[in-house]
Amino acid sequence: MAFPTLFSNWSVADGLRLENRLVMAPMTRCFADQDLAPTADSVAYYQARAGAGLIVTEATLIEAEGQGYPRTPGIYDDAQVRAWTQVTDAVHKAGGRIFCQLWHTGRMAHSHYTGTRPMAPSAVGMTGPLPRAQNLSYEEPRAMEAADIERVLTRYEKAARNAAEAGFDGVELHAANGYLVDQFLHQQTNRRTDAYGGTAANRARFALEVLDRLSAAIDPRRVAIRLSPQAYIHLEYSPGDEETFDYLLEQLNTRELAYVHVAAFDGQQRYDYLGGRPIDYVRERYRGTLIGCGGYTPETAERELEARRVDLVAMGRPFIANPDLVERIRSGEPLSAYDESMLGSLQ
Repeated sequence: MAFPTLFSNWSVADGLRLENRLVMAPMTRCFADQDLAPTADSVAYYQARAGAGLIVTEATLIEAEGQGYPRTPGIYDDAQVRAWTQVTDAVHKAGGRIFCQLWHTGRMAHSHYTGTRPMAPSAVGMTGPLPRAQNLSYEEPRAMEAADIERVLTRYEKAARNAAEAGFDGVELHAANGYLVDQFLHQQTNRRTDAYGGTAANRARFALEVLDRLSAAIDPRRVAIRLSPQAYIHLEYSPGDEETFDYLLEQLNTRELAYVHVAAFDGQQRYDYLGGRPIDYVRERYRGTLIGCGGYTPETAERELEARRVDLVAMGRPFIANPDLVERIRSGEPLSAYDESMLGSLQ
């Protein structure tokens, strides 16, 4: 076999064994219906990719107020849960495993979708046009009050219960890419002076409280988190941000989690303030299962896995271009190249 480590199994929790080390990365596709529920096309899309050791769904809203893109799915009402059940049933029948990625966009939400002003850790807005929308620009958010924080924590907990009811094997907290949880972790977007800002421990508090709520709702060994300590999109690095992630990762080691997933467009890019690649920065600090993501090929994935720099490898665009990616890699068939025109199709 050309890739023996890639095609070895891995257990992320008791009773949750992955048949290979290849993860389908979460990718926003904007294919939900008008009620933000997955469709029959969504069922076919995920089922076709069930050869992955683990599928992580597209980012999935925990509440309507968190929406910042058109037709992104939610998991906060009964109709959405029923629709997701069809997805998980199809993936499981095909032999796959699937986690639901739980999401709130924070300051990147928009009143066009939500009917209300966006909220964020602090009233720090983005500038420019809204992605995937015509004639819309970002709005200035309001700073979250204590009641907002408690409500959102409750919504995360409810979303985890909904995910379990829908048949998901676990949940991944989206704490990367400049969305709400990540906004708490970075100083540019978190200028609070209360218990949720001002120090590394305080900036990490919200992420840890969300994780603890998720772990109270379902088996904590079925809870995971996606991070981007390098601040590569939707916000900027501020000196000292790495101290927040040092503290956060130290705290993650005290919890029974399924894994930590490091998000990146280019996993090989190096950052001086992290001492190199984000994946290596996290590996030095986190003792549990680690997923790398960002431009991996089967060859580079095998090398990283064999060297134990990562335990699992996530790929995104190759799964869009090749629904049967795992089978193609296993058999040595050439892979179809990704092209942006493929984003208009689920197949």
